Amino acid sequence: MSGNAGPEQHVSSDRFADDPAFAVHEGGKLSVAAIRSIASIADLALTYTPGVARVSSAIAAEPELARRFTWAPRVVAVVSDGTAVLGLGNIGPAAALPVMEGKACLFSEFAGLSSVPIVLSTTDVDAIVETVAAIAPSFGGINLEDISAPRCFEIEARLRDRLDIPVMHDDQHGTAIVVLAALRNAAKVVGRELSDLRVVVAGAGAAGVACTKILLEAGVGDIAVADSQGILHPGREALTGTKQWLVDHTNEAGFAGSMVGALEGADVYVGVSGGTVPEAAIASMAENCIVFSLANPIPEVDPEMAAKYAAVVATGRSDLPNQINNVLAFPGVFRGAIDAGATGITEEMKLAAATAIADVVGEDLRPDYIVPSPLDRRVATAVATAVAACAREQGITR
Repeated sequence: MSGNAGPEQHVSSDRFADDPAFAVHEGGKLSVAAIRSIASIADLALTYTPGVARVSSAIAAEPELARRFTWAPRVVAVVSDGTAVLGLGNIGPAAALPVMEGKACLFSEFAGLSSVPIVLSTTDVDAIVETVAAIAPSFGGINLEDISAPRCFEIEARLRDRLDIPVMHDDQHGTAIVVLAALRNAAKVVGRELSDLRVVVAGAGAAGVACTKILLEAGVGDIAVADSQGILHPGREALTGTKQWLVDHTNEAGFAGSMVGALEGADVYVGVSGGTVPEAAIASMAENCIVFSLANPIPEVDPEMAAKYAAVVATGRSDLPNQINNVLAFPGVFRGAIDAGATGITEEMKLAAATAIADVVGEDLRPDYIVPSPLDRRVATAVATAVAACAREQGITR
């Protein structure tokens, strides 16, 4: 067997030689680099023993000193169990790790924050909560990522209650923040107020629920939410707690049929569920309607088809205009929360982030430019500033 190991390994590695994506990920995308050099015995004595003992003793006596004398407050843990990886589904922790590494790269690139990807070999809610709570002293924020619904709701809620650092499930709230930013500007394009809009949200998972909640907070007039069985309404049975909340707080018009039926006369479609929407359904929407078709890699509504009927079309794709991309939100949200010493991330901070993203577009607003480019370096700074100011105004800072 040892005689075959070399050739087999060579053949295996060559399978990926022509794919540039594998070259980028070879050996992983992260490293831990020291920012203090050790060039002398004196450096060694101060960086490690005995000098470090004085610092540790001071922190033991005054725990808040850890914010000044450790890296923890400026490092985010990117935590996943690999059960709901975008476009791939339940692929497990090892396969999810490249995605979490990528997320860490985005934190560094756009917010100047260090982050550590952590994938967990358990899908048990209690185990995940206990594990994250146990490692939390090493971090200044917890970014939950790619954890399937409905478990993600409970995990985030319990960790937010338990920890005094920012905790956010990005699949929920990052998406919601950018959707609201996009809708604010899309409404301006068509000359409408948010309160006048009737919205249909296709998908009652993590992103759909969070989008619905933030749109309600922002004052959107009426929202109907659809899952795979149709519109959520009071007549539905055997609903989860989250879906029951949606029943209680949405669908003022009382739709009880299919999502396609609810689209007739609707002003806005927000798709966060996959699948396909027939052309007739989009054609039945209100004049100057807005279509956000966010499934990746294949949008629920074909963008070219949607453009025949909609005044504004957005997708989750980077090769099309108006990309709804979480990278517009989460780096600045965590940067602002951490800079302010916030003990959590509130709904008001998310609303402030959405407004900041929308305002970056400014006077350049047009139907094919309702959100900034994910590469626009102004965005994270604007979001961080707005989030930090909001946290201070709310008095939730240390």
